[in-house]
Amino acid sequence: MQPLSYAPLSVWDWQTAFVAVHQERVVQIKTYDDVEVHSATASFEVPAVVALKNFHKRKQVGFTRYNLFLRDEFRCQYCGERFAVKDLTFDHVVPRSKGGGSNWHNIVACCSKDNLRKANRTPKQAGMKLLREPYEPDVWQLDAAARRQPLTKTSLHNSWMDFLYWDTELEG
Repeated sequence: MQPLSYAPLSVWDWQTAFVAVHQERVVQIKTYDDVEVHSATASFEVPAVVALKNFHKRKQVGFTRYNLFLRDEFRCQYCGERFAVKDLTFDHVVPRSKGGGSNWHNIVACCSKDNLRKANRTPKQAGMKLLREPYEPDVWQLDAAARRQPLTKTSLHNSWMDFLYWDTELEG
């Protein structure tokens, strides 16, 4: 099997992955160590990594909170500082109250401090400048942004480490 993307195509909870394995829609690649679920008569390993049996090419990127943060590389688009997902919010460049929509072209990643500072104004009215105009990324742009993310062994569950290749020397 060969990865189609540097980012997971999706992240599922264990229940969804478990059902997909038993419906034979995916191949179970790895399970969580020492974790099982039980029915009245059987016990089952819990899938940690699964691979799709069939792949439908992505034509466009879903407009999700995570994809928006990934597009902006987890940086506030006003101050430029990088933040953890839990510390980011998003900002409507043109506020909804002034006719701005909730779409790729009007929302950027933003830290709480700058979001409060901008308030219900445009960046120009608030005396702030965007680092980059918002845009709708294609699949390739989002994958490129994922490859640029600094990842450490602590940022992913250990079960993924055998399947993702980072900038490390191969043991010989």
